[in-house]
Amino acid sequence: MKSRYLTKSRFKLALECRTKLYYDGNSEYANQKIEDSFLLALADGGFQVGELAKCYFAGGHEVFTHDHEESVRQTNELLKQEQVVIYEAAVRFENLFVRVDVLRKDQNRIELVEVKAKSFDSASPQAFVNKDGSVAAAWRPYLYDVAFQKHVVQSAFPQYDVFAYLMMADKNSLCPTDGLNQKFKVVKDQSGRKRVAVSQTLSAADLSPPVLRRINADAYCDLIYNCEFSPATNSFGDFAKYLADCCLRGEKISSSPSSTCGSCEFKATGSEIAAGLKSGFHECWKASLGWSDDDFADSTVLDIWNYRKKDDRIAEGRIKLSSLTEADISPKGDGKPGLSASQRQWLQVGKAKDKDDRHWIDAYHLSREMAEWVYPLHFIDFETSMVAIPFNKGRRPYEGVAFQFSHHVVYEDGRVEHRGQYLNTEPGVFPNYDFVRSLKRELEQDEGSVFRYAAHENTYLNIIYRQLLAEQEPIADREELCRFIQTVTTSVNGSEAPWSGKRSMIDLCELVKRYYYDPATNGSNSIKQVLPAVLNSSRFLRQKYSQPIYGAAGGIPSLNFKDWKWIETEEGRVIDPYKLLPRMFQDVSDKDFALLSESDELRDGGAALTAYARMQFEEMTEYERAEIQKALLQYCELDTLAMVMIYEGWREMVRQ
Repeated sequence: MKSRYLTKSRFKLALECRTKLYYDGNSEYANQKIEDSFLLALADGGFQVGELAKCYFAGGHEVFTHDHEESVRQTNELLKQEQVVIYEAAVRFENLFVRVDVLRKDQNRIELVEVKAKSFDSASPQAFVNKDGSVAAAWRPYLYDVAFQKHVVQSAFPQYDVFAYLMMADKNSLCPTDGLNQKFKVVKDQSGRKRVAVSQTLSAADLSPPVLRRINADAYCDLIYNCEFSPATNSFGDFAKYLADCCLRGEKISSSPSSTCGSCEFKATGSEIAAGLKSGFHECWKASLGWSDDDFADSTVLDIWNYRKKDDRIAEGRIKLSSLTEADISPKGDGKPGLSASQRQWLQVGKAKDKDDRHWIDAYHLSREMAEWVYPLHFIDFETSMVAIPFNKGRRPYEGVAFQFSHHVVYEDGRVEHRGQYLNTEPGVFPNYDFVRSLKRELEQDEGSVFRYAAHENTYLNIIYRQLLAEQEPIADREELCRFIQTVTTSVNGSEAPWSGKRSMIDLCELVKRYYYDPATNGSNSIKQVLPAVLNSSRFLRQKYSQPIYGAAGGIPSLNFKDWKWIETEEGRVIDPYKLLPRMFQDVSDKDFALLSESDELRDGGAALTAYARMQFEEMTEYERAEIQKALLQYCELDTLAMVMIYEGWREMVRQ
């Protein structure tokens, strides 16, 4: 078991759920959080941002050791100097322990700087608080983090004046030079541990004007100390001490069930339980609700898609869908074909109450939609990233980068073809304009309908549209590319002039919400859940794709597969085709890979994003690079094939 100090990560965990403190670091319990934190930090630019932040505080001393006692000793020794900058300073007060990203001491003044791989708008400082003066929910984890650190540092060093800062990328900052992001490379030390090495070519010009900016957080800390905690406990300090004491004793703090339980990372899978791991989620609900193992087989309000009254039902003790009534959902139409959101919720509840596992399809309205589509049909999917440190001079941090797409075509006679793809992973290259040029060539050959799954593709083309308009460098085909984007998209909120293109992409996910529901999805509309459900419901699809016709001569043309079959079964159920893909990362655990690949609300295309980050920042052989590129192409191709399969399944269903 890990040390039982109350660290800042544990403090933030307790703010989510106090019971989690008991499970955290306890090897007896399953934990679904990504084991390799390096992957997450690499994906969101955390390591690069952290190293860049240190560059703004030159001449500092880094506390490298991970040993708690030794790190505190080294920090205290450095603090004997009148003026000093310390990276990863370790500070302990009683059983409270923090590592400060950057600590600067000047005489009797201490500044602590918490660096976050997140952007903020320096023109809208009011975003940190609500109109009533409370901390805004989106900023709550970050501000409570820095408030905890300030409390620990001030308690440990009462003789100093302590000031707290957040340091983040400013959306209004412009990158001062070209190639800045490539000056922070991932390398391995002698022990094989990865870290970010700053290039010796980094210059003063690279740092001015700064991409990262400090925000004084003292007022927000005071708000938390004086307002947020005073009504509930005697003080912020008392609350922290209570949590720390529970950590030290290994005491479990009971918490009542809530909607947040749905995302509990301590929920063990069946295979993990069979392997002897305990499930914190199940323990909590058994203790609070008196449930048995059999109770967990029933669907609950946690499963209802987009339902905003989960906590109300939980508070009433009506947690299982079998206990809900129509009045709890109040299904009402919205004047549009198919299901409204509330009608879909009630359909989900009704099927659970009736133990009806059959799919539902609005064949009439869906067939009318299909009749409007123009062949050939085009199915596209993008893989994207938001790069923390920009590629080029004049670009902003966390601007959208579109580095890959896949394109499938379905012809009126039913023929399917993987027609095109694009991938640019060249380090330091901003790909967006070439990306659009390539997409334009793919789609301008005819006037067929274009499909996406969810809003992602429309959002990113709007981002690139704005980038094209703002680009200072001359672009010969700027107007042509902008017109193309407007043709296949609908403008998003905030656009100066709204538009809806004559070929604006049709959102397959919206069609799922309106016209199709399968209990096997458990309320999710993620393509990763909808695809297996459609495959299990469609005999046509199972027969077609159980044959090795994909990428075969005379079969379905593919750019990345040969003689491939997508249907395999296990215990009478179709195995998710995504599980049949070759592994993208050979050095990642099954659990990490599953979470990185999750495309529901958590992390869309996370595995692809992480692969892109690795290819940008890691030193690797050409063989390694080629293998990752191959995996990326296969992964994205399946994303568009999944859309084709859903379409083909529906086409057969509406004909029956």
